[in-house]
Amino acid sequence: MSGIWRHRIFAIWLGLCCAAMATPGAAQDASLVRSPVLTIDSEKLYSDSLFGKRVQNEFEADVAVLEAENRRIEAELIEEEKQLTEKRAKMTPEDFRVLADEFDAKVQRIRNEQATKLRNLAQTNDAGRRQFLQAISPILEGIMTDAGAAVIVESRNVFLSAKIIDVTEDAVARIDDQIGDGAQLTEAPPE
Repeated sequence: MSGIWRHRIFAIWLGLCCAAMATPGAAQDASLVRSPVLTIDSEKLYSDSLFGKRVQNEFEADVAVLEAENRRIEAELIEEEKQLTEKRAKMTPEDFRVLADEFDAKVQRIRNEQATKLRNLAQTNDAGRRQFLQAISPILEGIMTDAGAAVIVESRNVFLSAKIIDVTEDAVARIDDQIGDGAQLTEAPPE
């Protein structure tokens, strides 16, 4: 039997076992679910949490500021290029080439600076996600303990499962309750 079929059969078996263990009362209260395996949608966990929303909103606001700065710089460079073009008729080709080369170097420098700013924003956003993952580890461990689980797996990597073992919503609620938007947390210094 190939590995993929073994995984599918195990997932079906696990889903059936979990469905059989679930009683009508347990289906209403996710905290009563007992399962050795739980699933979670990590993207939804992050994007639906107050912490993830704060980090994403800050990133989008910073990107909007950078985009406005880029538009302002672009307008200034267009005006400078226009003035340079107007001077061209009154200059020798050699003198114009010097000014044109200086302008090209300036444009390239500005492009590099703005690209660096965007990379720095992306790195800050990634650091926020890493901080989120560090902060929620104890919360997810608590969910595992409450459920008697040995593992939480990414729901997108599961072929088939009973919905009752998905703890994403419970995790978001606990995260929001325990760490809120995470603004009070500071990233641990690098070791």
